[in-house]
Amino acid sequence: MHIIMLDSDTDFEGWRKAARRLALNDVKPSDVTWTVRGEAELFSPSGANDLPDAPHATFNVPATFVELARAAILHQSGERFALLYRLLWRLRGHHDLADDPDIAKANAMARAVYREMDRMIAQVRFREIGREKAHYVAWFEPEHHIVELAAPFFASRFSDMPWSILTPDVCAHWDGHAISITSGIDKSEVPSEDRLEETWRRHYSSLFNPARLKVTEAPQAYWRNLPEDSIIRPLLEDAMRMTSGAFIASKAAKPQAPQKPQDTPMARKHAHDTIATLRAEAADCRACPLWKDATQTVFGQGPQSATLMLVGEQPGDKEDLAGKPFVGPAGLMLDRALEEAGIGRTKVYITNAVKHFKFVPRGKIRLHQKPSTPEIRACRQWYERELAAIKPELVVALGATAAQGVLGKITPINKNRGRLIDHDGTKVLVTVHPSYLLRLPDEEAKAKEYQRFVDDLKIAASLLRRAAHAA
Repeated sequence: MHIIMLDSDTDFEGWRKAARRLALNDVKPSDVTWTVRGEAELFSPSGANDLPDAPHATFNVPATFVELARAAILHQSGERFALLYRLLWRLRGHHDLADDPDIAKANAMARAVYREMDRMIAQVRFREIGREKAHYVAWFEPEHHIVELAAPFFASRFSDMPWSILTPDVCAHWDGHAISITSGIDKSEVPSEDRLEETWRRHYSSLFNPARLKVTEAPQAYWRNLPEDSIIRPLLEDAMRMTSGAFIASKAAKPQAPQKPQDTPMARKHAHDTIATLRAEAADCRACPLWKDATQTVFGQGPQSATLMLVGEQPGDKEDLAGKPFVGPAGLMLDRALEEAGIGRTKVYITNAVKHFKFVPRGKIRLHQKPSTPEIRACRQWYERELAAIKPELVVALGATAAQGVLGKITPINKNRGRLIDHDGTKVLVTVHPSYLLRLPDEEAKAKEYQRFVDDLKIAASLLRRAAHAA
């Protein structure tokens, strides 16, 4: 019997190295016991390093299995290490395990891990600690070992403030330069000072609407992670008394599911639209005066089956002449960033919030002008119909005009970039427009902002991968 002791619950590389050596030495899954350091001190682990090298033996497994294993190994189940080794053992000679029950279990584990990461991103609330030198602290109780996986998102989203996310499992810290991981703590050790918390509670009380409290999305077991936890129940009780029992208690209520893009009135009205028919119809659009000076309507481009939809501001000079979006310098930069993020442009639907080029002539040059709010509103019908036809998993808004067109209101970019926004059932991610990067005069700043842009697109790629796993 081989007893393999891993360094931690998330030691994927340790598991991978040990599993490979075991498999190369034909050690059967039934002859291996997996454990984590500190959990089985009664055992004397033999370790995979005690096995002889097999320099001439080798085998390969699909890359999809490696990605699946990286996620499933973060599940709380103590069976996960053995389950993944059983799969690895069988994958040595047979790569098609689509109907294997262990594959179904591993996929379920991975989906649970990704759901828990989404919940962490949505529910973590930072408290400001300290008066002279502020530090921001959040308490969270994850169901799976996701803290190290989620920490880079928070480092990107809150890069300008020092923070700590404290959990019973492990704690993640950001000092403005690097992420560090320390041991978990008990909730009683969490500092509770917050100069803004009482103000937030008063504000939350004033806008509280019990009809919008979707219990399936925020179960009562998770309220303890929120600063408003102490006032939710009294507010609910007051609402129930005021309505004389008309408001059903949260456990018995049947919350309505978020409205999907295909369930909106616009989608139902144009249920049979295709991108080709929309493009033909938009060619004669006269909803705003911009058509008078533009060469043509520049409609979206890409497969109708795309899971990712990119929305820019408006066509530029080259796009106006070519009749296609993002074919100029900003388009070339976007292509490069998509490639670095692992997203194929041919699988993405790309469009603009405004379909006609707005400019001011200066001799032979046409200078770009920012679209006005009425022009964005006039063109929003086309975006809504494109959205209904494509039904993407995610929409990425490139720049302030795109964010306004997608979300229907002025949306600051820096405060919202990198954060998943649910808008009428559509998942939206906000980032900068590639043309912003082209305008930066300083090369160092341009390189830094370009990397942030790529990181935002990597978040989109990660979300799409999780959606694919869930499907």
